[in-house]
Amino acid sequence: FVTFAGVAERVVRSGAMLQTAFVVLLLAYLPGALIFRLPLLDRPRRAALAAEERLFWAIVLSVALSSLVAFGLAVAGGYALERVLWLNGAACLGIALAGRERLRLGPAARGPERTAAAPLALALLAAGLFFYAPPAEYVNGGRDPAVYFNSGIQIAQRGAAIIDDPLVRAIPPEHRDLFFRPEPPPAAYDTVRFLGFFVVDQDNGAVVSQFPHLYPVWIAIAYDTLGLTGARYVHGLWAVLGVLAVYFAGAYVLGRRAALAGAALLAVHVAQVWFARFFCAEMMVQPLVFAGVLAYARAHVDGDRFFAPTAAVLLALTLFAHLTGVIAIAAAGLAALLGRSAGYPVRLSFTLPLAALTTVAAVYYALVLTPYLVTTLEPLQRLPAPAAGAGAGALLLAAGGLWLAGGRSDTADWMRGWLPTAAAATIPLLAAYALLVREPLRIELQIDPEGLTTFTLYYLTPLGLAAALTGWLIASGRRFWRGSALLLVAAAFAVVFFANPRITPDHFWAARRYVSIILPACLLLAGAAAFTPVAWPDRLRIRAASRVRAACGVLLLGALGWQYAQATLPILRHTEHAGMIPDIEALAARFAPDDLLLFAARRATDAQVFALPLAYIYGRNVLVLNDDAPDPERLERFLGWARSRHGRIFFIGGGTRLLSARTRAEPVADVRSLIPFYDRAFNAYPQGIDQWEFDYGIYELADERVEPAAVDLDIGAHDHLHVRRMHARSVDNRGVTYRWTADRSLVWIVGMLPDARALTLRLGRGGRPREADEARVSVFLDDQPLGTITVDDDAFRPYTLPIPASLASAAAATNAAATLRLETPPWVPLDLLGIPDRRELGVML
Repeated sequence: FVTFAGVAERVVRSGAMLQTAFVVLLLAYLPGALIFRLPLLDRPRRAALAAEERLFWAIVLSVALSSLVAFGLAVAGGYALERVLWLNGAACLGIALAGRERLRLGPAARGPERTAAAPLALALLAAGLFFYAPPAEYVNGGRDPAVYFNSGIQIAQRGAAIIDDPLVRAIPPEHRDLFFRPEPPPAAYDTVRFLGFFVVDQDNGAVVSQFPHLYPVWIAIAYDTLGLTGARYVHGLWAVLGVLAVYFAGAYVLGRRAALAGAALLAVHVAQVWFARFFCAEMMVQPLVFAGVLAYARAHVDGDRFFAPTAAVLLALTLFAHLTGVIAIAAAGLAALLGRSAGYPVRLSFTLPLAALTTVAAVYYALVLTPYLVTTLEPLQRLPAPAAGAGAGALLLAAGGLWLAGGRSDTADWMRGWLPTAAAATIPLLAAYALLVREPLRIELQIDPEGLTTFTLYYLTPLGLAAALTGWLIASGRRFWRGSALLLVAAAFAVVFFANPRITPDHFWAARRYVSIILPACLLLAGAAAFTPVAWPDRLRIRAASRVRAACGVLLLGALGWQYAQATLPILRHTEHAGMIPDIEALAARFAPDDLLLFAARRATDAQVFALPLAYIYGRNVLVLNDDAPDPERLERFLGWARSRHGRIFFIGGGTRLLSARTRAEPVADVRSLIPFYDRAFNAYPQGIDQWEFDYGIYELADERVEPAAVDLDIGAHDHLHVRRMHARSVDNRGVTYRWTADRSLVWIVGMLPDARALTLRLGRGGRPREADEARVSVFLDDQPLGTITVDDDAFRPYTLPIPASLASAAAATNAAATLRLETPPWVPLDLLGIPDRRELGVML
């Protein structure tokens, strides 16, 4: 709350408070409140809902409308926050003029009652935990969060989902493969601009981000409202809405006490808290799906016609946020087919909008997200056409069979009686098979399991799984048809994600697959195990049985809550990649808008992660080299072209064979920084905060020839363009700068004299233990052996090797840098000394 108050204080000081309040009102409340009040489709029925649920629907409907408007504008290339506000305002004005005094809900609408305290407490609890520390500063490239974030900023800055990148368009075809690796013909894109950004048309400079754009659209809205701060915090607001959606959906199916317990457990759970401050679309899928299944139940079970198209829109919107929305839509469709046997009609006002928006989504994926769609569906493309056709035909036949069976009285009675029992038995049997048979077998076969076992041990706990399965049995009883959409959606997500145990090797990253639907559903079911009323047998139908169960339920949920809270405490004060935004801002401030920044290739240095935000947030001209050893002649020709268009040319990074006698690389700065990130343990629970070390150089590439001279290179100081495959720079207790070599390290030398006759290296063992191999350094110059050095002193001392005259003359005659290669048997301090250092070390140079 202190952090949130600080943000609010900055808003007030900037004079933007009223403007921000107006934007929030017009985007997230007013349109939905007016739509909810329309005198159509049995308004008295929805007016009778509790006051807190009416407020919830006003927010959800507003967010859905704003999503459709902003997303449509972005895909059409015309997004601007002002346009979204004008269109929302026009919709509000039209509804107000059409409805006038008829927009009053009337006496059926009750005021707030004590039940409103539960969602209010949940919202405060979630906001307090989610915003206890600032959200992640994961704006740097390299993983999915940066793709979402930078895509959203690009939508705000350029107004379109498809990015118009003038630098891509400007590069002549003969220079493109220096930066863009051509893709083979079957690929649905020309090349990769940055990780997660595909160039779909180099001639026109068209670039598209990897993932659907609904979540980036909201980043754009928040960025236009409150800058980078707003863009970071909008994710947590969706997570708060997700907790409330889980509560209201659970309250409808399982009862308020069970829903409150489940939603409270979700709010304190480490996965929800983590991803509420981490950029991923799952936090948007969560409220859309749970609000969608609640609207589905209101429409099909309660018969409230207003909620049928509402459910269709909410469920369809998930497709524009994440491809897994297909699972939710399929499960809801299955619920509708099965519901016919229980007497619930399949409403056209649900199926038609759902089909229409799903078709729009298919067109969007095919035309806009073509690279993502083709890559995702690649496994299906390998299926033989007859098998794919047979599978599609089988699905259609099954759907038709369910439709016909649900319409016949004899089969409908049978389905109505047996489906709840089948559902109650299926999920526990699948869980037992996964935990006791399949995943233990995979362990014996040395195949890493990461399915239900991982989820249970690291996120749900065995006690939580037992409670969830008990709650499933309770919910699958008399409440099955009331909650069929919720139960089938949860079961579908669990079956799909647990069918393939291998998701990703590190945590908390793996929890991203569970946090949207599976985890909230399990916690709701755990609440149901404690509090959802059940039909006791006659011999147990006594007051004491309910009291004992309630007491045991409180203890159960208290134990789960304590475990979840203890897991959350270590991350509560942690901000992932804290300090990254100031570092990138400082880097961007060094360069003018017309400068050209060349970044080292990804495999050469971690500094390339700054390339994406520098280009797509701070508007700098950025190119990332395709190779760490580009052809020097071709690179010279490109630099000649670039100097005619740009003011200055800089290289950022290291470990790249860029030096030549024709271009002088003037050191501008050596940058070293530490960025915190949480441990990404392989098949294990993360242990704490680690540091990501950045060590790179900034060089200006001047159009000046390097004159031959005696080479005196200080390794460890302004050497980033001279070394490859060495460890970070270090300084000993005497102030000597150096680097540790690896098993095979390179040093590039430019400007050698043709009469150079000796190479002197200052080397040290650096405490290399006697148990390690002898510190023998084999030295090669341009692949010609110069000799072998045995380093026998821990301190630095010079070692000299002769250079053949012919080799020196050949190296001096070429414009490219000469390559000095050092090969040394490595040792690992962790293995031989027991200190926490996993580096493979050669010698100190």
